[in-house]
Amino acid sequence: MKKVELYTDGACSGNPGPGGYGALLRYKGKTKEISRGYRKTTNNRMELMAIIAGLETLHESCQVDIYSDSRYIVDAVNQGWVNKWQRNGWMRNKKEPAKNIDLWTRLLELFEKHQITIQWLRGHAGHAENERCDELAVRAASGKSLAEDTGFIDS
Repeated sequence: MKKVELYTDGACSGNPGPGGYGALLRYKGKTKEISRGYRKTTNNRMELMAIIAGLETLHESCQVDIYSDSRYIVDAVNQGWVNKWQRNGWMRNKKEPAKNIDLWTRLLELFEKHQITIQWLRGHAGHAENERCDELAVRAASGKSLAEDTGFIDS
């Protein structure tokens, strides 16, 4: 099984506001960068989209080490919160629904295809790959032809 490193970051100008994601994939010393911007979204949605987009570029099952500066995602995955939300009908507790269900569902489907580890990196702390993903995300968010985030719900 191929071993891939995936570094990701999301950015948003305002929250909600224009946003973007950046991802950097590394396999056997070769690097691929991807990014995309959206007209109106949230930072957490862009953090999720960065991981989803990175995993969706892989054409076969891989062992993927994901590095993200999003505690929202890393803790939800590593502490099992997202699986609990899913088991409970996408409720975080008895009164509060989970957010970004459309993206969490896509992410969990991708996790079934690949062997995943996910680790937290401190953002804006000089980590070269994280800084590059931030640059990609910010540039994508400020682009001229921004996509529609069809799953975004303004609350």
